[in-house]
Amino acid sequence: MSANLLQNINSPTDLRLLDEAQLPQVAQELRNFIIAVVAAKEGHLGASLGVVELTIALHYVFDTPNDLLVWDVGHQAYGHKILTERRESFHTNRQLGGVSGFPKRGESIYDTFGVGHSSTSISAALGMAIASNLKGDYDKQHIAVIGDASIASGMAFEGLNHAGVTDANLLVILNDNAIGIDPSVGALKKYLTAVKEGKNPRQNNMIKSLNFDYSGPIDGHDIFAVIKELKRLQKIKGPKFLHVITTKGKGLKQAEEDQVKYHAPGKFDASTGEIHKKIEENLPPKYQDVFGLTLLDLARKNEKIIGITPAMPSGSSLNFMMDEFPERAFDVGIAEQHAVTLAAGMATQGMIVYCNIYSTFLQRAYDQVIHDVALQNLPVIFCLDRAGLVGEDGATHHGVFDLAYLRCIPNMIVYSPRNEIELQNILYTAQLGLNHPIAIRYPRGRGIIQDWQSLHLGKYQEIAIGKSSCMKQGSKVAVLSNGTIANNVTMALAKIKNPATIAHYDFAFVKPLDENQLHFIFKTFENIVTIEDGIVQGGFGSAILEFSALHHYTSKIKVLGIPDKFIQQGNVAELQQYCKIDVKSLEILFSNY
Repeated sequence: MSANLLQNINSPTDLRLLDEAQLPQVAQELRNFIIAVVAAKEGHLGASLGVVELTIALHYVFDTPNDLLVWDVGHQAYGHKILTERRESFHTNRQLGGVSGFPKRGESIYDTFGVGHSSTSISAALGMAIASNLKGDYDKQHIAVIGDASIASGMAFEGLNHAGVTDANLLVILNDNAIGIDPSVGALKKYLTAVKEGKNPRQNNMIKSLNFDYSGPIDGHDIFAVIKELKRLQKIKGPKFLHVITTKGKGLKQAEEDQVKYHAPGKFDASTGEIHKKIEENLPPKYQDVFGLTLLDLARKNEKIIGITPAMPSGSSLNFMMDEFPERAFDVGIAEQHAVTLAAGMATQGMIVYCNIYSTFLQRAYDQVIHDVALQNLPVIFCLDRAGLVGEDGATHHGVFDLAYLRCIPNMIVYSPRNEIELQNILYTAQLGLNHPIAIRYPRGRGIIQDWQSLHLGKYQEIAIGKSSCMKQGSKVAVLSNGTIANNVTMALAKIKNPATIAHYDFAFVKPLDENQLHFIFKTFENIVTIEDGIVQGGFGSAILEFSALHHYTSKIKVLGIPDKFIQQGNVAELQQYCKIDVKSLEILFSNY
C-alpha cells in the first residue's frame, strides 16, 4: 500500500484528482479513521462504516457541492464529513462547540440539508430538484441517500409518490442493509429481501411502477461497480432509483456481527473492536429499563396491556415485553404517525396502550395526538423517553418542546416523574383506568435510586392525578420544579448556608396543575422560582405565570429552563450549565435570596 492518501484529501476536489484504482485504499483509510475517532470519542459507528465506498463514489462522480447530496437521518454521514473539509476537526464530533453528529447546513456548504430525524431526504432533494428546474438549471444533480428502515416511513412514500410524476433530476439511493438502529421490520422489508434474492418482485417492481428508472440491486462495497452505475445514472434525466446492498459495520468484525450494539457502541478498542466495559455495579438503572421492566411486570398481570414503539424497541426497552409477549408488543417501524393512531384504534376497543416514543420524535405525530387521540379523549398512555436535554446528539434530538406542545391540548394529562419510583407508580396508575390520555415524560440515562430493581419492582402505589408534593418547607422563597430536575434543586439546597428560607415543591403534573397548592404558595411566598428541563416559552413556568395573572397575584416569579433557542450538542452537564439549571447555578441563585 502506498503512502497515506486520506491525509491529503481535504475536499472532494482533492478526491477527484486520484486515479480510480486508488479508491479502495482511500476506503480502507477512511474506515480506519472513523474507527479510531469513534473508538476514542464515541458516536455512531456502524452506519458510517457501511457506506464508506458509497460515500467516496458519490463525491468522486458528482460535482459536490454544486450537485446536491442529502443524507437521510445522518447517522451514516461521518465519512461524508471527513471528506468535506472536516477531517482535521472531526475529533470534536458531537462535543460542545465541535462538529455536529449530523449534517447541518450552518456547518458546511456540503451539508445541503439539516437532518437528524428520518425519512426527510427524498422530499428535500425533490424540492431542490424542482427549484433547479424552475431556475433553468437542468444539469444539476440531486441525490438522496436513504436506508431501508427510513424508506418505509410514510413521508418517504409521499416523496416517492410526488417525484414519480415530475421530470425532476432526482436520484434516490436506497442503502439497503436490513437494519436501522434495530433490525428493519414490515412488509416492505420482506419485499426488499425478495428483490435481493432475485424472486418475483424484480419483474413486478414497485419502484418502477412509481415511474422511477430503477437499477440494482448492486454490491455497495464494490466501489468500481458503484462508480460505474453512478456515471450511467448521471446521464439519465428524471427520477432515478438505485438499490445498493451494504453491510452495516462493514470492516469491523464485531460491528458486522452485532449491528445493534455497534450502532453507537460507546468507547471501544480500535484495534480489537472490544467495547470498554463500564463499571456498572451498584449503579441506578436507566429510565428506559425502569419503563421496560415495569411494563413487562404490569403486562403479566393485565392482559389488556399493549406496547407500541416506532422502531425503538431496544432504545426504549420495549424489547423486554416483545420477547415475552410478541403478540401484544409491536415495533411498527419508523412510523410515528401510524404508531399514535394505531394506539388510538386499539384504545377504542378497550385495550390499555402504552405508546413509547422518544420526545423529539412525537413531534412528528402531533396532528395524530390532537386529532386521533385527544379530540376523542382516548386514554392512550404516551411514554416519552429521552425528554429534556439528551446530550451529544444535539438540537435535532433534545426533548425540550414536549411540555409546551402537549400542555396546550385539551384532555391531555402531562406528568414528569422526579425519580424511578414515581415513573413506576404512574405507569401502574395509568393502567388502572384513566378518563383522559396521558403523556409521561422521563429523561435519557440513569436515575438516582440504586436499589430500585430489588426493592421496588411490583410494589406500586397509585398516584393522585393532578397533585403536587412539598419536598421541603421554607419561609421566604418557593421553588417549583417539574420532573427529574428536582434532583438538582435538592442538591443545590443542600449546599447553601441558609436552606430554611427556601421551600421546594414538586409539580410532577404540568396538566392538570394542583391549583389548591398554588393558591397556598402564592398567598405565602413573595418570591417564586420555577424550574424545568423544557423550553420556557409555553412550558411549566408559563403555566405558573398564567395562573398568577388569572388570579391577580403579585408574587415575583423567576422562570428557569431551556432558553428560546436551539441547544447544540454537548454532554448534559455542560448543557445544563449553559441553561443555568445545573446544581452550581442553582446554588448561586438560592444563596442570593
